[in-house]
Amino acid sequence: TGSSDPYCIVKIDDEAIIRTATVWKTLSPFWGEEYEVQLQPGFHSISIYVMDEDALSRDDIIGKVCITRDMLAEHPKGYSGWMSLSEVDPDEEVQGEIHLRVEVLGSQGGRRLRCSVLEAR
Repeated sequence: TGSSDPYCIVKIDDEAIIRTATVWKTLSPFWGEEYEVQLQPGFHSISIYVMDEDALSRDDIIGKVCITRDMLAEHPKGYSGWMSLSEVDPDEEVQGEIHLRVEVLGSQGGRRLRCSVLEAR
């Protein structure tokens, strides 16, 4: 139909911790949602999956971005910008990008992740 019903799932080391609202019937969703969660000291990566909600069957994965602990260490003030989506299934072509703001707050003993899922296109 030329549109999707997108939402995002944020995972830390493959554990889903955040789900945004679904934005109905669009290819350019705006979420503008900000979350803050505790980070385990030894976390490896943060993955953001862009999904297409489907009432009649399993939700489709549109694409994902992965931010590693090393990538965050390269940006001590946090990362903010557009990131291209990559495929989850190698047989699927992925087009699109997501606008995120991600930063790690606090010290080694009590670090928190602040994640803003802004928009996609």
